[in-house]
Amino acid sequence: MKAVRRFVLALTLAPLASLAAQTSLTIYNDGRVLQRRVIAVAVPAGGSVHQLALGPLDPGSLFALDSGTVITGSRYDPAVDFGTALRRAVGRELTFETRGAGGVRESLIATVLGVDPERYRLVDGRVTFERPGTPLFPADMVPAQASLAVAVRADKARAALGLGFFSSGASWGATYAVVLGRGTTRVSGLATIAAGTIRADSAEVQLLAGNVGVASRPGIMMKDMAVRAAAPMAMEAAGQQSIGEVHLYTLAGRYALVPGVETSAMLFEPAAAPYERIFTVRGQLPWYGGLGQQGDEQTDPVGVTYIIKRALKTGFGDVAVPAGVARIYERDQAGRPQLVGESSLDHTAPGQDLRLDAGTAFDITAKRIQTDYETHREAPRTVATANYRVTLDNAKDTDVSVEVLEQRAGEWAVVQSSLPAEKVSSTLTRFRVRVPAGGRTTLTYRVRVVW
Repeated sequence: MKAVRRFVLALTLAPLASLAAQTSLTIYNDGRVLQRRVIAVAVPAGGSVHQLALGPLDPGSLFALDSGTVITGSRYDPAVDFGTALRRAVGRELTFETRGAGGVRESLIATVLGVDPERYRLVDGRVTFERPGTPLFPADMVPAQASLAVAVRADKARAALGLGFFSSGASWGATYAVVLGRGTTRVSGLATIAAGTIRADSAEVQLLAGNVGVASRPGIMMKDMAVRAAAPMAMEAAGQQSIGEVHLYTLAGRYALVPGVETSAMLFEPAAAPYERIFTVRGQLPWYGGLGQQGDEQTDPVGVTYIIKRALKTGFGDVAVPAGVARIYERDQAGRPQLVGESSLDHTAPGQDLRLDAGTAFDITAKRIQTDYETHREAPRTVATANYRVTLDNAKDTDVSVEVLEQRAGEWAVVQSSLPAEKVSSTLTRFRVRVPAGGRTTLTYRVRVVW
């Protein structure tokens, strides 16, 4: 018990250490930040206590960076909000400002009895459940910033203390510019970094892409911080490596993280890759249940998808592409790049193609009509057969290939068609339809559906 008292006293009296520190940060997709800080503070051999201003953090995640140093205890004070200050005031008198007659500012003194619910004892002994005004807190109840007092044991004297811990307050996302050319595309990637509560004068920054599990943690939890800022130092390509089952990108240079500032950093050197453009028309079969009768012709959207080829052992094929947003550009007749599509993409491993859904086609149209329909019972099931006609028109000056897809779960099949029906899976059948420049192609097929 005496040792505990000595530890608490030491935490109270320890001077606040300066953060003339070496800082390294790993920012995760989900907003977590692994901070590694080497703080310029003298650490004697044996036990010592150090009071540090490291900002908001998860005190349960603290660990020593040096194997010769052991953390034996800590006390973390995150109190910078109104609710915590009011709880600290329980049992103490506070001055409250209020407005009297005619709006004249007045003040009164009351003792805070509790906060759940709030209860106050006035100077005449009466108790009220309503806050008597705006409380004015003494400075000792409202620290200027979160503080950490940490007790360590070192095997020898050191000139610095290395600590690792997790916090929130920063995040990152990837954006890509895809500029289409004749058969090839140029792809560049940027990491947009946002830091909310983290501040660092000069930090090494790494970005981790992947799904790293988060354990549920009962008890005290860090509050979510607003995410807003980061500031750059370099724009060279990031070095990347695979670690565990995720990918890590180390940004070139060092960064100053300042709340209220946002920046982007290059993920990889711009790369060229072949691509193909696919036009897709999706069918109208219901996924489950019965197949109904349809009498009216309808216009189907023609989707546009760009497939960027990424074979291994090629410049872009060997790059792991983090999830993000891709903007697709094509140059007009004067050579100006114009946005022709925007698509989200998932984490994509090296050697895997990028599939970018970019919207719908303007010059290619599709109309569909159900031309025949009949049902009969095969107790206890119902069997329906239906004929469809899909008319594709191409206003372009080049031939195009359009994929017409029909997709459904359960027992069903395409039993007849004017063009070959490719069974991609038990739920998906595909027709590849060639449509000439300035021309029209008609596809007809018959389906059998059982439910």
